[in-house]
Amino acid sequence: MKFSTRLNSFKTMPENFFGDKCLKSLTVFDYISRMATVDGLTHVELNYPEHFENTSVEEVKSFLTEKKLQVSGIALRFKNHYTFGEYANKDSQIRDKAIRETMEAIEVCNELGGEVTTIWLANDGFDYAFQMDYEKAYDKIVDALKQITSRYPDNNISFEYKPYQPRAFSLIGNISTTLVLLDDVGAPNMGVTLDFCHMLMTKENPAYSLALAARKNRLMGFHLNDGHKDNDDGLMLGSVHFMQTLEFIYYAKRYNYDGLIYFDTFPLREDPVAECEQNIRMYKAFDSFLDRFGLERVEEIIQSEDALEAQKLLYSFTQQQTLTTNK
Repeated sequence: MKFSTRLNSFKTMPENFFGDKCLKSLTVFDYISRMATVDGLTHVELNYPEHFENTSVEEVKSFLTEKKLQVSGIALRFKNHYTFGEYANKDSQIRDKAIRETMEAIEVCNELGGEVTTIWLANDGFDYAFQMDYEKAYDKIVDALKQITSRYPDNNISFEYKPYQPRAFSLIGNISTTLVLLDDVGAPNMGVTLDFCHMLMTKENPAYSLALAARKNRLMGFHLNDGHKDNDDGLMLGSVHFMQTLEFIYYAKRYNYDGLIYFDTFPLREDPVAECEQNIRMYKAFDSFLDRFGLERVEEIIQSEDALEAQKLLYSFTQQQTLTTNK
């Protein structure tokens, strides 16, 4: 399995790893060094342009090789000029800048050997009624993505949706709108990245969203975490929605997903190394349980449409874990 996570998760509790150095300015290389100590972590994901502002791509690539880590991909993080939108910004110069930065991120992803460039449009949305011409704004996003995907037809480019935050409403905020967007862009090299917390925020059932994306052959990746539905909490895997997480992983196996397993969590008060290792252990426990229980048996439960039978999955998981612990 290929496990990846976000660099910014490793900025918390610096004194646990860096000691006195935490009083000084820490660099991307310091955080990568910390990530390299995570047992089971194989890949890291970097943000563009954030993580390349004070260093070169060549330096990052060399350091990752030294630490025996690979890059899973590059995530766009639009900052500074984009308060009023990225691709849908009414200022054509800012909009063009967002498109250029996306293309630059794809180039960086290629140089680092990453698998996918992920686009999250934080500010393409609205806060008030009558604040936006929805169709015009939507068409701008479609046009921007057509430019980008046609320029890089051999690269995997993925769209990560989120219903709100920082805007009150995102223009592309759920699985349905995202799939419509991908159809309108019409690029075979573009898919969707499913963030577990984002799906909870939009009141989706994550496994259903995965099934819809896979049905359209648009599943390009997923970000695993957990939360309490109303906020992008970024909690540890399976810590709140245990059964929904198990179901999500089952459907990933059912549709033969073999991509990166990426954790998008925010360990604000937890040691990030231990937190990431817990996420990896938990994913492996879910995956192993499904293999031992049998995907065919799970399918029989689903086809029975019987909630009591479905609940037996939870009981079986706890029983297997008890047996494993007592060995």
